[in-house]
Amino acid sequence: MLGYVMVGTNDLQNTAKFYDAILAEIGAKRTMDFESFVAWGTDEKSTMFSISKPNDGKPATVGNGTMMAFATQNPETVDKIYAIALELGGTCEGEPGPRPNFDPNFYAGYFRDPEGNKCNAFHYPQG
Repeated sequence: MLGYVMVGTNDLQNTAKFYDAILAEIGAKRTMDFESFVAWGTDEKSTMFSISKPNDGKPATVGNGTMMAFATQNPETVDKIYAIALELGGTCEGEPGPRPNFDPNFYAGYFRDPEGNKCNAFHYPQG
């Protein structure tokens, strides 16, 4: 349903390096790289994730209640992405682990990127 998701940044190069490392863990790579935005994807048909300097020239700000969630193949990848995020200047919003209040099979780690955007990496084997 979604073609892409975009979040704002005030430091394109630093934030791009952050997401290069995070998204490589789920097999995504840069698909577009321009002066004002960068996009990542896993293939041409999947939803892309991107960062951008705001077109209106005003500072990028964080959306309250907004979060990007990155699907992984296993809990170990969640742990690794979470650790990379903190290592690269992200902040903790909830350590990796099961979230039985949602579903006993849901495993997630929550973090904010260096710009303050909230993200999570999750593994949710359904069925």
